[in-house]
Amino acid sequence: MPFYSKLNSENEPDRRTAEGLLRLKAQMDAAVPKKDLDRHLLVATWNLREFGAAKYGVRTRESMYYIAEVMSHFDLIAVQEVRSDLNALDQLMDLLGQSMWKYIVTDVTQGRQGNDERLAFIYDTRKMSFGGLAGEIVPEQVKQKNGLLAADSAYARSPYMAGFRAGWFRFSICTSHAYYGEGEKDPQRVKEMGDLVRQLQKRVNDTDRWARNIILLGDFNIFSEKDTAMASLTKAFTRPKAFVESTQGSNQDRTKPYDQIGFISPDVVYQLEKAKAGVFDVFESVYRKDEDGGLYPWNETKAPSFKEWRSYQMSDHLPMWVELKVDFGEEYLARKALTPAPADTKPAPAKKTVVKRAKKKTKKSA
Repeated sequence: MPFYSKLNSENEPDRRTAEGLLRLKAQMDAAVPKKDLDRHLLVATWNLREFGAAKYGVRTRESMYYIAEVMSHFDLIAVQEVRSDLNALDQLMDLLGQSMWKYIVTDVTQGRQGNDERLAFIYDTRKMSFGGLAGEIVPEQVKQKNGLLAADSAYARSPYMAGFRAGWFRFSICTSHAYYGEGEKDPQRVKEMGDLVRQLQKRVNDTDRWARNIILLGDFNIFSEKDTAMASLTKAFTRPKAFVESTQGSNQDRTKPYDQIGFISPDVVYQLEKAKAGVFDVFESVYRKDEDGGLYPWNETKAPSFKEWRSYQMSDHLPMWVELKVDFGEEYLARKALTPAPADTKPAPAKKTVVKRAKKKTKKSA
């Protein structure tokens, strides 16, 4: 849980924050499995809208408490839209506990399309260990006639891959914030998704220790189950059944399946049929549409509506999560428990193969 010690009961905003945290904790406890030490891994992805920017005012301490509370219920969170200014991320880590939680983060993707954004992984060190692998994924390049290397396209924001270990489960995890563009059929968005899936799929055949289990998650700006980008994802990656069957999206209005989690992972893919998974709607407990609109001075920030303002305090996306079993000890012991042949038992002698030789013919004398 986050550190609540700085909340002051004599301060009205802090009392309101404490009340919101109580509602949020109760909702989280009912919707998300409780964390354990070594048997399960709770993985989440969350696009935190312009995290580190200050549109319609900076994120308040109240909002940071709510974000920290949600994250504390997971073990590993992929975060999109972290801005170049890391002060907000550091503030979040202070609330989670710097001694227990760590993050790794990309540099900002340069250029207007990069939107001053980073990608990050935030993880609970009591459960996770960073394996050392970390890098941004770039398009494949070929040598041109002029002798220079070039790619036929580029990612608006470079996807980010890292290696982790939790219990018996060693895996690489890749997160991306796909180009949004002009809508569902935008060629850049569609190509980004197709290229990323193909590049990750190629890694499965590598001898790299991180290639066996790959998790791909993030904000892919997928508009519907029939989206071309969704088809690229599901062609190679398996999604938890709970997401396949869900009719609710991960955006604020629950209408678009923008965010997704997929697996190429023989160690856990068999679990996905029954794995617990979901999208957590933070606005059921905090910044509630009907109950809370009058409690905040949002109309003093030039925001067009309370709904728009709160999306910059929390996000316009909702956290998506899945629980995985990572203790494979029972399966391992079951294989070891198979009764071997007694040590003094001699193998049966192999049958001798009898080769019949043809009789040599002799010439009769004339």
